[in-house]
Amino acid sequence: MSDKQAPAILLLQDGTIAKGFAFGAIGTTTGEICFNTGMTGYQEVFTDPSYFGQVVIMNSAHIGNYGVDDSEVESDSVKVYGVIAKNLNENYSRKKAKGSLQDYFVKNNVVAIHGVDTRALVTHIRNKGAMNCIISSEIFDVDELKNRLAAVPDMSGLELASVVSTTDAYELGEGNDIKIAVMDYGTKRNILQSMVLRGAHLKVFPAKTSYKELKAFNPDGYFVSNGPGDPAAMDYAIDTIKQILIEEKPFFGICLGHQLLALATGIETFKMHHGHRGLNHPVKNLITGKSEITSQNHGFGVDPESVSKSESVEITHLNLNDKSIEGIRIKGKPAFSVQYHPESAPGPHDSRYLFDDFIEMIKERRK
Repeated sequence: MSDKQAPAILLLQDGTIAKGFAFGAIGTTTGEICFNTGMTGYQEVFTDPSYFGQVVIMNSAHIGNYGVDDSEVESDSVKVYGVIAKNLNENYSRKKAKGSLQDYFVKNNVVAIHGVDTRALVTHIRNKGAMNCIISSEIFDVDELKNRLAAVPDMSGLELASVVSTTDAYELGEGNDIKIAVMDYGTKRNILQSMVLRGAHLKVFPAKTSYKELKAFNPDGYFVSNGPGDPAAMDYAIDTIKQILIEEKPFFGICLGHQLLALATGIETFKMHHGHRGLNHPVKNLITGKSEITSQNHGFGVDPESVSKSESVEITHLNLNDKSIEGIRIKGKPAFSVQYHPESAPGPHDSRYLFDDFIEMIKERRK
């Protein structure tokens, strides 16, 4: 059982301090602070590999209130480095749940803090931008916390995809007709399932797999996944995608995969001020003229000025909040990508048509 009165402290890189109560494992953790605006799907968030290296502020007033369940994970373990919330709840009422968030955090060694004014904290991050932080429920000396925090590397320049990628290739949907080679840079399980349900036989490859090995699978198309870290630090992936594009087979990238496609075509990426993370981001499809509410999780983006100078890339989707680039396609090639998450786990299902588009593109190409 958790001791709701056990103290915990949060220190931000700019010196901001917040005090609260410990939840989950007793200990110390560091990472880049970010925030998620979603009201549901916390277990999917905590197990999303794209959050590797980050401490997440959960905006919803109550987290943990419906417990945890093994069917609601997006990878084989918790990937967040820490959690900050207003109320982290040990008690839950959902009958389907297999346990409490408290026990889940203890089992997965997740250090968390609650009793924090998350609205004020999120406002601070929106104004000041993303930065590193430290949470501790065992160290309360501010100078020592500052020293530990000073040793935490900045997210810019960090290559993290190969750390969370599968170590061995594996297959899903065997027996299905359409073969897709998946580059796993931190893929979510529901992304893979979305393609299997549409008749795809997937072979999921480790991050640093060579193009030669990918091609040996003789795929009908290529998929490049989401994942953590700075895309510009992934030279190996950029080179692989350049070779894939020469082959001119259908290509689909999501999130990190979107940024890598841009880099492979000479377009730059950049570190965003505080990123997009949540379930309610409005995006306009510039091809159909329709808008969709999307699920997002990214701290890097595709540079608009760089895209405007490109003769080979066109913008397909635009964020209606800040006009950031949410989708591109390569002129004259069957290659496209989006910055957001069409598998929507969690989130609205407005964008799942993109998987249909990818499968249809493969079928047309095979003809």
